[in-house]
Amino acid sequence: MSRLDKNLLNSDFRFSEGLVVTKGLENLPERVLQFGEGNFLRAFVDWMIHQLNKQGEFNGRVVAVQPIPEGLVDVLNEQDGLYTLLLRGLQDGKPVEQQEVISAVSRGINPYRNWQAYLACAENPDIEFIVSNTTEAGITFDKNDRPDMQPPQSFPGKLAVYLHHRFEHFKGDPAKGMVIIPCELIDRNGDKLKAAILQLADEWQLSDAFKNWIISHNHFLNSLVDRVVTGYPRDEVQSIEAKLGYQDKLINAGELFHLWVIEGPAELEERLPFAKAGLNVIWTKDMTPYRTRKVRILNGAHTASVPAAFLYGIDAVKEMMDHAVLGKYVRDIVNEEIIPSIDLEKQMLVDFADAVIERFRNPFIKHYLLSILLNSSSKFTARVLPSIVEYQKHTGQLPEKLTFSLAALLAVYKDGVVEGSNMLARRTAGEFIMKDDVPVLQFFAEKWSTCEGTKESVAVFTQAVLANEAIWGQNLNAVSGLTEKTADYLYQIINDGMHSTVQKLVGGKL
Repeated sequence: MSRLDKNLLNSDFRFSEGLVVTKGLENLPERVLQFGEGNFLRAFVDWMIHQLNKQGEFNGRVVAVQPIPEGLVDVLNEQDGLYTLLLRGLQDGKPVEQQEVISAVSRGINPYRNWQAYLACAENPDIEFIVSNTTEAGITFDKNDRPDMQPPQSFPGKLAVYLHHRFEHFKGDPAKGMVIIPCELIDRNGDKLKAAILQLADEWQLSDAFKNWIISHNHFLNSLVDRVVTGYPRDEVQSIEAKLGYQDKLINAGELFHLWVIEGPAELEERLPFAKAGLNVIWTKDMTPYRTRKVRILNGAHTASVPAAFLYGIDAVKEMMDHAVLGKYVRDIVNEEIIPSIDLEKQMLVDFADAVIERFRNPFIKHYLLSILLNSSSKFTARVLPSIVEYQKHTGQLPEKLTFSLAALLAVYKDGVVEGSNMLARRTAGEFIMKDDVPVLQFFAEKWSTCEGTKESVAVFTQAVLANEAIWGQNLNAVSGLTEKTADYLYQIINDGMHSTVQKLVGGKL
């Protein structure tokens, strides 16, 4: 079987019907430096650059830098930066699948093996954009990094050396500053990356002129990304390659939905005209409303609904959405409790919520509830608790289903035994491993061990748990009525079971 590379792309090979292949984009100049060569960036940023190139709106390619010693750069170079992207999901309730060969990546660089090739990119006047996805822990200051390391270990360390080399090579030319858009899933990611670079500049005793160049002539933009990327479809790859007719070690898969919110000056949008190309990219002066919308609706719906669904016996998100009782439970949480708690334009919230519900029903993605349960306590604090508090402020009442979701979360830890860094817990469908911070697991195990299951002991347990400010960021007993209502729901879960309790809740009989 032929291999996907430049030779195949430019040959007379007959590509399969339905596969989009655009030739003539392979020799465009390199304009983007990308830290990360993994699945997400290739299905998100690189896919977008490819769409711009197809429409003649960008005319540039991406150099992918491998941020850690092990990665995909060698395979990427074997295939001349080419790979097949499968985007699959629901549109207006109907399954849709798109297949396309993406040619936005020119090459990959492993700076651990080829440091000089990495530094040479800083000398290229055409490269003006930097994007990154180095995991949430990637944007951190590392005191062990030094400017003479080849390379420094951290992403900010590598980037600081790159920027300093560019500053010196172009003698501080203001026009040679970069537009830097991190995609890491942390709040104010651009601000945090800029702070790390300046901290390294101070630590390394770099010149004030360099620091002023960083501050005045480089744009560090905060951004918010949203697309589920499932990556290499290992279970399907043989059938996919048989249909395509060629071998591709970098086949990538993700959902149809995509959203990129970039906080930055309007004039920069003209240099990256994503929206003009029909992409769901929003340039804004303030990304806060969009982050609030995503965290509270998309992430909040997951975190609020999964504990009950998992204890009910459900294993995946689509299964939950297709269930008569639990599907309604999720929709009610979003439409009746989360949306009314957010002080943003309602139609904006409703439109996003409709898209979220459709995404949850994607038949091509198996999103396991157990993976969503990872670190549930901290997720609940960030994603669900604000909706509970704001709903009460707006209406004077506690939201029934969101309050119930807190009780369901507490029930997940019941009968758990801490073993090392995990907890062995139980549900009706069998044992499972609950992953959370060890102090959280130990706390819940200790408190549950003293709860006898009586109404009084459940009330005492709930009060003690909600008082833990280390978990919730505040004493939740101060939220009017929350302790009593949570304890009441938890008692019903323990004594009546999750099936009966959720069914009564959704049916309005509690």
